[in-house]
Amino acid sequence: MEARVTGDRKQGPVLIELDDAQASSPAEAPPVPDVTAPDPTGAAMQGVIAVAARKPSRLMRWFWSLLVALLGFVASVAAYDFVVGLITRNPTLGYVALGLLAAFLFVLTIIALKEWVAFVRLRRVDALHHAAESARSHGDLEEARAVTARLKRLYRGRDDMRWALERFSEREADAFDADTLFTLAETELMAPLDQAALKEVEAAARQVATVTAIIPIALADLIAALTANIRMIRRVAEIYGGRSGALGSWRLTRAVMTHLVATGAVAVGDDLIGSVAGGSVLSKLSRRFGEGVVNGALTARVGVAALEVCRPLPFGEGKRPRVSGIVKRALAGLFGK
Repeated sequence: MEARVTGDRKQGPVLIELDDAQASSPAEAPPVPDVTAPDPTGAAMQGVIAVAARKPSRLMRWFWSLLVALLGFVASVAAYDFVVGLITRNPTLGYVALGLLAAFLFVLTIIALKEWVAFVRLRRVDALHHAAESARSHGDLEEARAVTARLKRLYRGRDDMRWALERFSEREADAFDADTLFTLAETELMAPLDQAALKEVEAAARQVATVTAIIPIALADLIAALTANIRMIRRVAEIYGGRSGALGSWRLTRAVMTHLVATGAVAVGDDLIGSVAGGSVLSKLSRRFGEGVVNGALTARVGVAALEVCRPLPFGEGKRPRVSGIVKRALAGLFGK
């Protein structure tokens, strides 16, 4: 390396000669690494499933039970002291407060009775589901007829099932084995209810996917997914005859999520490959769209689990709806074809 200098001042540009350097061209430069965003994972729905399926410990159950009992005891004593003290100071206002308190307790009693009736109805549908599974596995015609008789009693008071019940009653005498009778019940009684339940699942999947794609806030995704799934599970239960109250809805949601985890349907399986592939392609353009598709697909999977839990008759061979078909119908036109 040599620098040419004249006197104390440099004349013109400085020339630096590198004798050992090898010339390189842009073609020899290493390629730019391809930095891609990770595939969408459906974080909101994964969080909802984890929260709803988590079984509280015995210590936490004791904690919440004692807390509710303590708060109820304190509120009762405070209300009693308030009413008695008010009657002592001003009898007219005191008796008005007593009447309001009695009306409030009456409404609470009605709510408690409705919750109890809802739990009884859910247990009735669950017992019918297990009886149908037993009859199908045994292949006993008399046992199957007993199950369908209970099924007709379940839907007897519903106007939307009147025509289906008449059709089934006309044709059930032609069934000479359990499989034929259950197939007839699937066709005449369960098919219209399945269509209505699938519409609820598609609507919930569309809502969760839209909120995830539009709102870039993780907490909003989680809240929207949780409320949409609870509403969907409650509507599916009502369609199949298992009306549920507030506590019953949460119990039913836990049962559905537990069933989902137990059957391993949370992981991406063959039925969800098409949906997740579509989400991965969309994530190349927008990660929010990819997350929306995956969250919608997981919501559809929760919906299928809700159908399996809430349906009085278990699905026959090949009758279980596919998640990919639900997602295709739910998201048709939402993120493009």
